Amino acid sequence: MNRIAHTVILLCCSNVFMTFAWYAHLRNLSNKPWIVAALLSWGIALFEYLFQVPANRIGSQVLSLGQLKILQEVVTLSIFVPFAVFYMKEKLSWDYLWAGLCILGAVFFIFRKKLMGE
Repeated sequence: MNRIAHTVILLCCSNVFMTFAWYAHLRNLSNKPWIVAALLSWGIALFEYLFQVPANRIGSQVLSLGQLKILQEVVTLSIFVPFAVFYMKEKLSWDYLWAGLCILGAVFFIFRKKLMGE
């Protein structure tokens, strides 16, 4: 498996944990004190870092820092939208499409030299 694919897979795993750590407490622990949610989120975030740190180390071998960050944003949005719609029961709106198009623009600009073979 090439390094970029490996990076994407690890970032996807990382983002599943991160998204749950950041937002699931809003649905599941809203009646608990914030400290309980913070401690549980912190525990979940440990698993996020176990995927994120290797992903960034592997990715940094073949991508610039800017490319790695934009890739992370693409992965984040790709994980967050289904989470928001299916888990948090939010309505899918056109704003998600517009945000996705902005991210695609960022992908184009940060990767254009690689895409154009420069």
